[in-house]
Amino acid sequence: MTIEILYPEVCNLYGDLMNAEYLRRCVPETTVIRTSLKSRPAFLDQKVDLVTVCSMSERAQILARDALKPHLEALEAKIEEGLPFLVTGNALELFIREIQDADGAKTPMLGLFDLTARRDMEKRYNALYLGKFEDMDIVGFKSQFGHAYEGRDVPPLFETARGAGRNPGEKGEGIRYKNFMATYVLGPLLILNPPFARYMLGLLGEGDRPLAFEKAAMDAYQLRLIEFRDPKRGFTYG
Repeated sequence: MTIEILYPEVCNLYGDLMNAEYLRRCVPETTVIRTSLKSRPAFLDQKVDLVTVCSMSERAQILARDALKPHLEALEAKIEEGLPFLVTGNALELFIREIQDADGAKTPMLGLFDLTARRDMEKRYNALYLGKFEDMDIVGFKSQFGHAYEGRDVPPLFETARGAGRNPGEKGEGIRYKNFMATYVLGPLLILNPPFARYMLGLLGEGDRPLAFEKAAMDAYQLRLIEFRDPKRGFTYG
């Protein structure tokens, strides 16, 4: 199995790089490719089983967008072919139409999905998250300056039970198109959600592999579910 991490020198916040590392722990012979901003993405020229893009600063969003933009047509073709992507945190915003700031400034992004992020750098949204992916519960955290709006025809990745979806007024969270999966939920997502990690292994053709540290991961997941379902627990913080 081969996993490509795009731009880890700048896309490395909130521990999201550990999603790829956890999959490598499950499948120790996995090859991990770390592609820098100055390098051509490996998935364009060779077989890659999963591409990951992690959270980043707002300045890094521009660097990552500019690095991907020359390959936009090929990137779109790979998504259409069904190449799996796992995109977390504000990396989701790389793939949408634009980011609109509170002062009215608009920043064009890659435009693969018809969503607009509205961002206010004076108001960070910090919250817990509880949702559903197919028949499994998803837990995690959010820490972001922007929310995604519009996108009526953009299918979500998760259905929100508690917390904000793509924005506080929407239940659908993230983007799921073929095997492209993007979410504002942080975690690291796969470590916090072993059932979802098992789903990812199946998608990557490694469904018979046991999860790394499975008992500890499941015990922590079950405890977190109890906490996050508690109606007395607040969901917004910071």
